[in-house]
Amino acid sequence: LENVLTRNDTAALLIRGSGKAFSAGVDVADHTADRVGEMIRLFHGIFRKLAATDALTIAAVQGAALGGGCELACFCDIVLASDRAKFGQPEVQVGVFPPVAACVFPPQVGIKKAIELNVLGATIDGKEAHRIGLANQVFPVEEFDNKVSEYLAGIKKLSRPVVRLAKRATSFVVREQILKQLDATEAMYLNELMRLQDAHEGIAAFMEKRPPVWKHT
Repeated sequence: LENVLTRNDTAALLIRGSGKAFSAGVDVADHTADRVGEMIRLFHGIFRKLAATDALTIAAVQGAALGGGCELACFCDIVLASDRAKFGQPEVQVGVFPPVAACVFPPQVGIKKAIELNVLGATIDGKEAHRIGLANQVFPVEEFDNKVSEYLAGIKKLSRPVVRLAKRATSFVVREQILKQLDATEAMYLNELMRLQDAHEGIAAFMEKRPPVWKHT
């Protein structure tokens, strides 16, 4: 990202996964007490780099985008989804919450849908993501690659510096608010959530392949 996004002649950056899934997110093992601080620093560094660029950021989501993978996709300026795509934040099922999604979902889909996705861990398909505003376009999976190429071809017809200025002007206020909130949610995650017994129990239960035993503390 640093090599690509520091260039002033880039109009757009496309992020896509290979295989059936877009991304299943961060390894659950990286959420353990001895690794979570470094994981948050490195992972959230991605979003701060994406927020700092004037280039359009585009996620091509052909399959499952879950956890950190969903956060990565939905943080992008544009989300192109297939009709077989899945979006979800299942973190609450293992005793944690998604800090980035907590920042970006409310302005994108409204507080009520954001609550369902982040607090209840709901998973939705590409069509529902498009309906509520998480995805810009949804294409049949059989035509997905061609449709993504057509979409990019439309961008390539535009002036690169004009695209960059228009993106900066349109997203400036929202991105500033999101970055400020990200600082706050990081502190909440590390200083409050990680002090809960249930957070450590949820992670341990997932790694041990057993149901969690919540203590509600």
